[in-house]
Amino acid sequence: MNAKTPIKAVILAAGDKSIRSDGTPLLLEDLGGKTVLAHVAAHVCQLLPPEDIAVIVGYRQEQVRNHLGSAYTYITQEVQKGTGHAVGLLAPWLTGFRGDLLILYGDTPLISPTSIRGMINRHRQTQACFSLLTAHAREVFPYGRIIRDADGHIVDIVEEAQLAGYHKGIREFNLGAYVVSVPEIFTVLSTMSPASPAGDYPFTDAIHALIHANKQIESYTIYDQDEIRGINTREDLEQANFVIQKRYFRRQNLDETGEIQFGTGGWRAVIGEGFTLFNVRRLCQALANEMIRNGRERQGVMIGFDRRFLSNRAAEAGAEIFAGNNIKTYLMKEDSPTPLIEFAADSCHTAYGLAFTASHNAPEWNGLKVFYGNGGFLMTEETTLVENEANRMSAADFVRIPLAAALSAGIVEYCDFTNAYVDRIESFVDLEAIRDAGMRVIVDPMYGVGHLTLGIILNDARCRVTFIHERHNPLFGGRSPAPDLNALRMLVAYVRDEQYHLGLAMDGDADRVAVINENGEYVQINDVLLLLYWYLHEVKGYRGGVVRNLATTHLLDRLAEQFGETCIETPVGFKWIANAMQTHRALLGGESSGGLTIRGHIHGKDGILASILIIEMMVKTGKTISALLEDVWALTGRMYTVEENLVATADMRVIVPARVKNLVAEGDLPYPVVGIREDDGTKLNLADGSWVLLRFSGTEPVLRIFAEAQTPEKAQELVTWLKQYAQ
Repeated sequence: MNAKTPIKAVILAAGDKSIRSDGTPLLLEDLGGKTVLAHVAAHVCQLLPPEDIAVIVGYRQEQVRNHLGSAYTYITQEVQKGTGHAVGLLAPWLTGFRGDLLILYGDTPLISPTSIRGMINRHRQTQACFSLLTAHAREVFPYGRIIRDADGHIVDIVEEAQLAGYHKGIREFNLGAYVVSVPEIFTVLSTMSPASPAGDYPFTDAIHALIHANKQIESYTIYDQDEIRGINTREDLEQANFVIQKRYFRRQNLDETGEIQFGTGGWRAVIGEGFTLFNVRRLCQALANEMIRNGRERQGVMIGFDRRFLSNRAAEAGAEIFAGNNIKTYLMKEDSPTPLIEFAADSCHTAYGLAFTASHNAPEWNGLKVFYGNGGFLMTEETTLVENEANRMSAADFVRIPLAAALSAGIVEYCDFTNAYVDRIESFVDLEAIRDAGMRVIVDPMYGVGHLTLGIILNDARCRVTFIHERHNPLFGGRSPAPDLNALRMLVAYVRDEQYHLGLAMDGDADRVAVINENGEYVQINDVLLLLYWYLHEVKGYRGGVVRNLATTHLLDRLAEQFGETCIETPVGFKWIANAMQTHRALLGGESSGGLTIRGHIHGKDGILASILIIEMMVKTGKTISALLEDVWALTGRMYTVEENLVATADMRVIVPARVKNLVAEGDLPYPVVGIREDDGTKLNLADGSWVLLRFSGTEPVLRIFAEAQTPEKAQELVTWLKQYAQ
């Protein structure tokens, strides 16, 4: 027996367990969006095609057949007589088959594909006759106990009902998942007699026979306690739902299985784990397939990349896939800001634009932002279709040609849109006014890609500009390229000590901005959004509402009301802001994490545009950032924001929302609540105009708690109050 030994599988699904009054089989209860039985079938289908899988049915068999579909072989067990009897019914299906048989119960959806693969691999490598899954459990389960001799060999399996004496203290359980040699098991089954007057054939009797015949018996031990529980009761189902949700949010699980999953900022994963060139090719092939199906391949695709490790290689790998599918590909010649790539895609009217970046994530991450050629973002239902198709692919599905051949043929073409993008940005501002002002500006691009483009613009504007951290460093100085106060201490010191008029910073792909005022003080991005909306509306004379996400200041609402305009609130994720801006023809869209754009520009956020607009605002008004804020606060009043981030475990993603939901349902709140929003985290709007929000990041393993109130103390009080339910 070796790695090439053929294998088939059977799922035992004839049981009559039910927790509903209408008798619906427990196997067909919902578990995290799929039925209990569908989870087991999906695990097996990761290993075998459906034609090599049989399903034993009995109770409500037509319902079970209709649910799983016609791809499987169904065998009916009219009367339940034990697992041994059920396996015996497979004889006609297995005629002439001399390989192995994988046996799983349909009510064990928490056993992972990894554990099943581990059992099969150990079975083959040891050339065993019979192998089973075991686990050392902390709690007691109604399963058989594994009895071993002094050398660790399995010598018996004692069922729960037969436990006596020292057996009760054994905590190694038989989980009911097996691999067995087909010739060996049918030899044993042919000699077995019923174990009771009812005619039952317990499978453990067959195991005992193999043990007594000195056959090679092996086991594979699982260590994840979550995999042990089967589904026998409503309580089991509730606990299993918790496990399924936890696994969904566990980033390590996505990396292990190689799955691609989009978040609020595109697809991101740890380099070498989820972010691999194999996954890049899968995702690009899925996008190419979508273009071909919809007749959009003639539009082509725009591909750019930032300075992260593997970004340039990923862009080249993607170009090879699109070229192999006869799709014209424009490939950026050098690392570029994400907003420049979006502008280039819009300029060429490509079907898609791709930016290989993980934005502000830590250096060990990389990813991909995908947007339509017009700059619009793919919405959740669209990214779900793409990721599902990509995750089903193997290397055999790729159509690719070498980059050198694609470049020679002209199907891939290097491009440079820096000058055109600079011209677009400069069209939004009064360069002459800035040139006459003698602005002294210092910029921290955080080792990212914003320095070249912004540098050209600031030099054109005759600003006296200094850059720090502008060289290429894929480790970003050993920290995340996120422009928050803690990361900008050097910039703060330079502005204060060298008396610059302004300090600016951008994140790794230059789509977010941060501001240090003339006093060396970090300016909250909420206040930056407030200033720019006021400036565009009142000084530049543009009209229109404003769009913000639910974690962004409500002072924008007050300012819009002063102007007779509307403020629109969206979920977190700039795709929602861009979509709302188009729908409502809004003037400005922004988010408290540092991203913004204006009407008439790209649909994505742009830290370079934001930077030059801030400079123009100071020049045209003749005022410092501090003075401008005092003017705007005179219109809106003051609000103070507090944000705290907690490292989020998979358990927290399930437990914390449930706690807050119960808190709200019970009305046990220390503050009068006038509105609740639960479509993206939980946001409580309070009667005095303050609010508090708890939500998990869509791009990082982080729980964020935001609050805004009339005083810093009240905002901190709100955060502290809600944080107690997250610990």
